[in-house]
Amino acid sequence: MPKRSERARHVTVDPDGPLLVEGPVRVVVDDGTVFVSQRFTVAICTCRRSRNYPWCDTSHRRRTKPRTDHAPPPASDSEA
Repeated sequence: MPKRSERARHVTVDPDGPLLVEGPVRVVVDDGTVFVSQRFTVAICTCRRSRNYPWCDTSHRRRTKPRTDHAPPPASDSEA
């Protein structure tokens, strides 16, 4: 049986959120800083808005999505 560190990790990609990675994990960011988590699953930030980067803090939920309908914005009552 392979050692725990040698077996494949399960990674779930959420297109509007973080990468969910089966732990424990060791994450090396752009500047070479190493982050370690012993949790059974970790959420790794992909939007880079997290105040706790590289761990997700759900900052991606505050992102406003562009309007996809082509209707003009609703008129306000103050326009006369």
